[in-house]
Amino acid sequence: MIDGELQGLIERIGADHVARRLAVETGHDAQLFGQGTLVFNVENWELAPWIVTGTLKAVGLYGRARRNADRVELRRNTVTSTRLPKSFDGFTILQLSDLHTDMSQGAMRHLASFVGEIVFDICVLTGDYRGKTHGPVEASLALMGDLCARLRPPLYGILGNHDSIRMTPALEAMGIRMLFNEQEPITRSGATIHLAGIDDAHFYRADDIPKAAARIPRDAFSVLLAHTPESYRQAAEAGFDLMLSGHTHGGQLCLPGGIAIKLEARLPRRMGKGAWRFGELVGYTATGAGTSLAPVRLNCPAEITLHTLRRSE
Repeated sequence: MIDGELQGLIERIGADHVARRLAVETGHDAQLFGQGTLVFNVENWELAPWIVTGTLKAVGLYGRARRNADRVELRRNTVTSTRLPKSFDGFTILQLSDLHTDMSQGAMRHLASFVGEIVFDICVLTGDYRGKTHGPVEASLALMGDLCARLRPPLYGILGNHDSIRMTPALEAMGIRMLFNEQEPITRSGATIHLAGIDDAHFYRADDIPKAAARIPRDAFSVLLAHTPESYRQAAEAGFDLMLSGHTHGGQLCLPGGIAIKLEARLPRRMGKGAWRFGELVGYTATGAGTSLAPVRLNCPAEITLHTLRRSE
């Protein structure tokens, strides 16, 4: 049975979508094999955090890794396009991804200390607000509320593979316009760009890029929020100009030089973090502000990202 608190969401995106996602959450949220894009879902393995922390302690890197995880950098990225309307030249998008708030409380305290000072036009949150892939959501939602209170609107968001759709009413009550294979026009000085967002494509496979793009004119500049960059081919085919993602954490535990050991995604490694391009599609994969499995990072700084759109002739 679908909870009454989701009734408003059902009316907007349809009962089928909500029911399908709830079915995966109920039957497969802790599944190790066979669900999602990967054969083995290490994020659902209860032993994984113990193995990660134990290994780091054994090699004497745990203290360093813990300190690294609590630091969050503000990175800047510039996106240029001939399709961008002139009135949007200089438009800024602050991206927060993979907060995992209840697992990354040190990072959240650091982020809270400076995020309110950042000037931006819109803020987008590209999923994974909860630490684990299943279980209680109350702690993560409370920390999300504290963070959102420091951000000025408008805020837009999508769910990640760690998030329950039951979190949506609380997130929207915080002022986040959650996008489920939907789009929102953004207007400035008579011109319009389009911001679309899809539901998780990695574990829940609840994404529908054609639906998200259906009401966007092909000649309009458009941005897609997708928790995982694994949907890059479909995004390019649908005509999106910019794709903002997270999910990979940039590897989180990397070799010297930032070489990721594992990305937990099926995609070219060059798309695992930072800026990339696929045909006419420009993308950015954030390393995320929080951590998964355990609050540790090596050779892969945590980030929030300020994207600046520039019109090129």
